[in-house]
Amino acid sequence: MRIGLKQITLLVGVAALAAGCASAERKLGRGMNNLIEPIRMGELNRSYEQAYLWDGPDASLGSGFVRGVNRTIARTAVGAFEVLTFPIPSEPYFKPEHPVYPDSYKPGILDSSSVRTDTSLGFDSTDVAPFISGSRFKIFE
Repeated sequence: MRIGLKQITLLVGVAALAAGCASAERKLGRGMNNLIEPIRMGELNRSYEQAYLWDGPDASLGSGFVRGVNRTIARTAVGAFEVLTFPIPSEPYFKPEHPVYPDSYKPGILDSSSVRTDTSLGFDSTDVAPFISGSRFKIFE
């Protein structure tokens, strides 16, 4: 018995409906966040910083970098797997579930003129370049 494209599409649709929308959406979003980890480089920066703080500057160049690269590859692989299997509900495979940042930087909510009322002068207190990893410059501190 051959399984055609129609049968596969039907099975995927039934699996998506059976899983429920909320868990599938969370898993897809989590997978997409993990999939862009090589661009964001949060794990690499955090591992480098933690190795520097706990083991010293010499260890951060070696073991901190290697640990960060390993965690980046692992988070990316798990992200690809979660994107491919998002209709099937499951617990997060990688902890912490949300993207990590170095302890020295916690991103805030993005400010824009659409959500703030005091931007009549054109200035706001958001990160100048939040899409660049490690950007910490703010106009108003």
